[in-house]
Amino acid sequence: MAKTIKVEGRPLWAEVSLKAMAHNLKVIRRHIGPKPEILAVVKSNAYGLGAVPVAKALQKAGANCFGVTCANEGIELRESGIRKPILVLTGFWPGEEKRFIENRLTPSVTRLEDVRSLERAAKSALAKSTNAKSLRARFHLKINTGMNRLGILPSEIEAFAKALADCRHIELEGTFTHFASAEDFNARQTDDQEQIFRECLDQMRALGVSPGIVHMANSGAICARPSTWADMVRPGAILYGYYQSFDPPQKEREVKSRLPIEPSLSLRARIITLRDLPAGQPVGYGARFITERPSRIAVINAGYADGILRQRTNHGCVLLRGRHVPLVGTISMDLTTLDVTDVPNAALGDIVTIYGKDGDAEIQVSAVAREIGTVTSDLLCALGRRVPRHYL
Repeated sequence: MAKTIKVEGRPLWAEVSLKAMAHNLKVIRRHIGPKPEILAVVKSNAYGLGAVPVAKALQKAGANCFGVTCANEGIELRESGIRKPILVLTGFWPGEEKRFIENRLTPSVTRLEDVRSLERAAKSALAKSTNAKSLRARFHLKINTGMNRLGILPSEIEAFAKALADCRHIELEGTFTHFASAEDFNARQTDDQEQIFRECLDQMRALGVSPGIVHMANSGAICARPSTWADMVRPGAILYGYYQSFDPPQKEREVKSRLPIEPSLSLRARIITLRDLPAGQPVGYGARFITERPSRIAVINAGYADGILRQRTNHGCVLLRGRHVPLVGTISMDLTTLDVTDVPNAALGDIVTIYGKDGDAEIQVSAVAREIGTVTSDLLCALGRRVPRHYL
């Protein structure tokens, strides 16, 4: 049987293992060796699992710094007591610079215009302070090497160096890029991106600009591309216990043998209704499931607002009493229906495991992601705000 946790309100809850995350951090450290720093990516509420408790646990476990998406995420961590460096990975919007400086957040410069904006903000802050040294704003430069989302172009390196030379109140602390397909070993894109990035670093050095902390490795590259580890790595999904889908599959088997990470999320609910139906009866919106035999249908108090994506309509299973039972009918906002006909002792109040272990059976988020053609992070981030998180 699945583990029982006392829950008030809706009979639905997530169990988040901070112990598993600490273990995964140690596995990553052992894998990459003692030199590279580890930037723990806790953006999007730590992939839906709770940024504050997760960051606190990882800070205690030895993470060197943290990565977030925006100033608000960084400020939340600062206000909760996180003191390690926090890098805002996706840059900043004009007018936000002051908030970065006041909260000791490290911005990413992704456009040439950002250099001047950050310099003006740092200069203004310096004029109002008696501690000039503390207000020299540090930032990281992002270079677009082929993903074509954020970052200055390689052709803009010289212009960046000239702009930085005119600035007295900001300091380049690090330089990074982001890989588009680090898990794909049948294509050359990552190799090409790495080569372009290294050429950009050489050009910066030739222009008298130290790139500072060099980082490019995301989860996929951490797992299987040692040449990309550089001065710092940025684990995301693997920190929470989930592997990428590598191509070819043999590479994935090799990765799993080298990095024994542990999943950190279990999602559970209780059966709130059981209904016996004859053959030929519709279930749920649009009658997308019709019983083919006399069936016992169970209802759980969880739907797509809680993280069970509608793509799972009539697709896949959950666990009940250690057995796989199919999801049937349209996934609705608040409710999901299951065919429990083959579990004759199913009862009102029984625990249903959507993700996690129940006895010897297990359903992991990454496996469900593959089934419906998405990525693990999509499912983790879909975990609804109203789902209580219990930290283990």
